[in-house]
Amino acid sequence: MLYILADNQELTRLGVEALCRRLDGAEVLVVYNKQQLIALLERECAAAPPVVVLDFTLFDLNDVEELLMMRQRFRDVHWVLLSDELTDDFISRVSADGSAFSLVGKQCATYEIDQALRLAARHQRFVCNAMMEQLLSVPSRRETKIVVLTKTETEILREIAQGKTTKEIAQARYSSFHTVNTHRKNIFRKLNINTAYEATRYALRAGLIDSAEYYI
Repeated sequence: MLYILADNQELTRLGVEALCRRLDGAEVLVVYNKQQLIALLERECAAAPPVVVLDFTLFDLNDVEELLMMRQRFRDVHWVLLSDELTDDFISRVSADGSAFSLVGKQCATYEIDQALRLAARHQRFVCNAMMEQLLSVPSRRETKIVVLTKTETEILREIAQGKTTKEIAQARYSSFHTVNTHRKNIFRKLNINTAYEATRYALRAGLIDSAEYYI
C-alpha cells in the first residue's frame, strides 16, 4: 500500500512516516504542495489507489470545497486528515461525504493514529475520539459568537493575508515559530476557519487589507 504524506510540519511527517513503515508492504512518498499531490495521484491511481495522509490546515488547499473536488476526481483514494483545530463545519462536511475520510488529531495518542493508518489501507473510516466528540457537539455550539481578536492576532492575521509564512512572520517580529504558530491557531479557531486562503478572505472583508495589497 502506498501512503502519500502531504504534511509540511517536518516533525509530524517523520513520525507518521515511521508509523507507516511499520505496516506490512507499506511504501511512503512525500509531497510538499498541491501540484505535486495531484501529479502523484494521477500517476498512481491507475495501478492501485493510495492513502493520502493530509494536514489540511498547513497544506496549500484553499478550502473544504477544493478538497471535496479532489475527492470526486480521485474517488478510490482514502484520505487520512491528520490535523489540529479543524472547524465544526469542516468536520461536518467531510463526514457527510461518505467513508473516504478518516479524521484524527495530531494530539491524539499514537495508537489512534496507527489505527487510522491501518484501517485506511482497507479503505475503512476511522474517527478519533476527540473529533467524534466535536462532531456530536456541533448542534449545541451553533450560536453566533462575536469574534474578538487581540492587537497581536490582528497584526498576524494581516501578515498571513499578505502571503507571509509563519516562519517569515516570526522572523519579522523577532518571535519564535512556536509563538506565532500558536497565535495562528488561535486566530483560526476564533474565526472558525482552517486555511490561510480563508484568513485572507476574512481580512479582505474586514478591511484589514485591500485588494491591491493582496494581489501584490
